[in-house]
Amino acid sequence: MGVIDRYTRPEMGRIWSEESKYQAWLRVELAVCEAYTRRGRIPADAMARIGQRARVDIARILAIQDRVKHEMIALLTSLEEQVGEDSRFIHIGLTTNDVWDTATALQLRDAADLLIAGQERLHRALGELAVRHKDTLTVGRTHGVHAEPTSFGLKVAVWYTEAGRNLERLRRARATISVGKLSGAVGNFAHVEPDLEAEVCRELGLEAAPVSTQIVQRDRHAEFCAMLAVAAASLEKIALEVRGLQRTEVLEAQEPFGEGQKGSSAMPHKRNPELAERICGLARLVRTNALAALENVALWHERDISHSSVERVILPDSTIVLDYLLHLATFIVEGLEVDAARMVENLELSHGLVYSQRVLLKLTDAGLPRQTAYEIVQRNAMRAWKERRPFFELLAADPKVTDHLSADELKTCFDPAFFLKNVDAIFRRLGLAR
Repeated sequence: MGVIDRYTRPEMGRIWSEESKYQAWLRVELAVCEAYTRRGRIPADAMARIGQRARVDIARILAIQDRVKHEMIALLTSLEEQVGEDSRFIHIGLTTNDVWDTATALQLRDAADLLIAGQERLHRALGELAVRHKDTLTVGRTHGVHAEPTSFGLKVAVWYTEAGRNLERLRRARATISVGKLSGAVGNFAHVEPDLEAEVCRELGLEAAPVSTQIVQRDRHAEFCAMLAVAAASLEKIALEVRGLQRTEVLEAQEPFGEGQKGSSAMPHKRNPELAERICGLARLVRTNALAALENVALWHERDISHSSVERVILPDSTIVLDYLLHLATFIVEGLEVDAARMVENLELSHGLVYSQRVLLKLTDAGLPRQTAYEIVQRNAMRAWKERRPFFELLAADPKVTDHLSADELKTCFDPAFFLKNVDAIFRRLGLAR
């Protein structure tokens, strides 16, 4: 296992344990033996003894490996000690990577199932949060600057739809990686028949690679890791927004903070967005691993071993980290403390400047050329910001505005509810209508 225990959840950790790895290898070996038995190449009584005696003995395998410096030979030697004479039927016509790649596909498929389940939980949690705050007014920001009023639920709905796309990506990634091969040392089926490969893969719940070399081609693994990286990047997007909203000057939302929790060893008042920061940090690791997976696609001829050492790290680590990040992100979303009153306070910080486009459009509707109207509105907006005066009052005192708009017409521009008028329609389109 690569990632430290701090970030390894038990179910995912078990998939990548040494015990599970060798169990997957043995599962492939036994599936091949059973296929040969059905073809009459292995006697049924020998197969029965193999099935009864063949076990994964980690301590013995590792002891043998320390001497022979080869994991597959260590497993086969251990099986020979257990099975005896019938061990000659194990590993017929196979090369190490026939077993390794096929077994790794089993591990990746199981890991993908956990990731898909985690993504589904996050997707549901985001949908619930979005609906809960569909009508919660907040300020929309572009470039970090107040833009126009919007709905906090709409902000979350964007995350919800992205989480749905990541769910579909993970499902596709699972299918892409669920591929095995038993085509031999250079992929030409010199010692194993293609129909046996297809049968064994089918029994294991995998697809047989249409064609292979000594390995399953690594574009599959690169695609898998890339999809994990995209999912992690989306989690970072959510976490970064939470961090921004939890800043003291903003304080519109905060991640959960448990009873007795401490934020700083020096400053007792601190309540830091450390969970969101952790997501942002670990997402970088998943992205970096995706680059390493892309580097593994190009290998010498029918295969070299430069990808192997990399995959021992990036495949367990990427799935372990994303599993952890999904759990952490769901915890934040489910426990997010949203301060609707603070959102309204912040909306008013810019003295009403967030309604500038409404005023601009009203003036153009009244017959003013757009650039003329723009200059009038911008001049008053800059003055409101500089003098910290209400934007409405400045506009109401400007003859170039009042010559075209009545006080009531101008007042309608400053109604925040206007900006929520189509939120219900958006939510219905997303299937999130209450």
